[in-house]
Amino acid sequence: MFTILIPFLLFTAGVAFISWWYTRKTELTHSSIGYFLGGRNLSAILITASLLLTNLSTEHLVGLNGSAYAFGMEVMAWETLAALALVLMAVYFLPRYLKMGLVTITEFLELRYDKQTRVICSGLFLLLYITTLLPIVLYTGAISLESIFNVSENLNIDKFTAMIMMVVGIGILGSLYAILGGLKAVAISDLINGIGLIIGGSLIPILAFYKIGDGSFTTGIHTVFEAVPDRFNAVGESTSDVPFSVIFTGMFIPQIFYWTMNQSIIQRAFAAKNLAEGQKGVLLTAFFKIFIPFIVVVPGIIAFYYFKNSLNDPDYAYPELVKAVLPTSAIGIFAAIVVGAILSTFNGALNSASTLFSIDIYKGYIKQDASETEIVKFGKKSGTIMAIVSMIIAPFISMAGKGLYIILQEFSSIFNMPIFAIIIAGLLLPKVSAKAAKIGLIFGTILYLFSKFGLDAMGIHIHFLHRLAVAFFVTIITLIIASKYYPRKNNFIIQDTGAINVENWKYLKPACIFIAILTILVFVLLSPVGIIPKQ
Repeated sequence: MFTILIPFLLFTAGVAFISWWYTRKTELTHSSIGYFLGGRNLSAILITASLLLTNLSTEHLVGLNGSAYAFGMEVMAWETLAALALVLMAVYFLPRYLKMGLVTITEFLELRYDKQTRVICSGLFLLLYITTLLPIVLYTGAISLESIFNVSENLNIDKFTAMIMMVVGIGILGSLYAILGGLKAVAISDLINGIGLIIGGSLIPILAFYKIGDGSFTTGIHTVFEAVPDRFNAVGESTSDVPFSVIFTGMFIPQIFYWTMNQSIIQRAFAAKNLAEGQKGVLLTAFFKIFIPFIVVVPGIIAFYYFKNSLNDPDYAYPELVKAVLPTSAIGIFAAIVVGAILSTFNGALNSASTLFSIDIYKGYIKQDASETEIVKFGKKSGTIMAIVSMIIAPFISMAGKGLYIILQEFSSIFNMPIFAIIIAGLLLPKVSAKAAKIGLIFGTILYLFSKFGLDAMGIHIHFLHRLAVAFFVTIITLIIASKYYPRKNNFIIQDTGAINVENWKYLKPACIFIAILTILVFVLLSPVGIIPKQ
């Protein structure tokens, strides 16, 4: 165990030291812009690293590879199509956000509608972070550490006690980054862990192919490809986990919402030193997302071949493959990289939750005349409380089994979809009013709940993403109709606050076209009309 533990501790401590070193003399944590947006001084590289690491976690490394083990390449749609959502972020959403000088996405909701709409949506975001995202990240992180270090066995304790220890350990470490250092410390640690994740994550399938091919990488690829060609088909059938049809219906909602409206993600882009730097960071992230399936999907397919479909639980596919192909000493370093991905998602979400709570709730309602120092202090205190609550909830997820985890994942769409609808309407439909937005939030939530539970109770089973698309469009129609009865007095116009330079990156258009073509090309190649061999 010590041959794994020592490299793990050294790497993790090294990342913490470097993050502290580069932020030790900064005064950024004394202002809200400095603490929550890193002083609006992040470069494209830091934005890319932070976006990727906030996004990638054990949910992807373990969960998505587990899905690939069970279903095949079709699950890559969740990752690859994110590139197109990021193109939209760079071209349409980010210029408008930065022009308004936003710190939170909910600020837009107040500018576009009213203060009540902003606070309602802030509350919904916070509820989801505290009860869903943060505990699940801690829970899946604890599972990963338990599987790598066998904590319960080595300490001779039961798995639930070991789970609590791991949750508290990850929670405290992640909180130190997010609460003490703010976004700047988070971004620096993300850069280091991001490099490690890309290199280490890429090594897993490469080493696996070498091992399968007896020292030949190309032989390994050919062997796996010829043995399970159907697993490399990215076009899912109508009965599969990700049918190809959902790409043209509901898939766009979680993709666009996550990459253009989710506070924990877009806060990194809000921190750009200028629009051009933000666009470069977002588009570089899009480029990497096209190839991320090599890290979070391909290993699952390799594991399906390597273990001859013998694993009882698909979620063990990735950690078992890591143990099979990596030397013992390297497993410790890789475990540290995985923990870095876990911490990045946790501390990124925690920093964003603190931002929403401090600026929208504390500054907005509790103490409207709060100074910059008071806002930051409250952000640290609220972040500490939210971290503790998340740590209390996380271990109990294991007691409910896998069913609750899936329910919690779908639970986010109950609120995300109507919020997505009113933000889209706010940008594209200038006549939609504040009252209509509140009606849309309520109606959209009820509609989605009915589509989830009502239809199932009636024996009507429609794919989750198809139902989501229908609910979204009906909510948009509701917003338009409600605005006829409760009209807005004047059309909304975005004002330039002059917060930063909002001149577009000069290579924006060719870069976006290149990414869009590359995304489509990947799907064509990994389809029955591409390189998939005919049986």
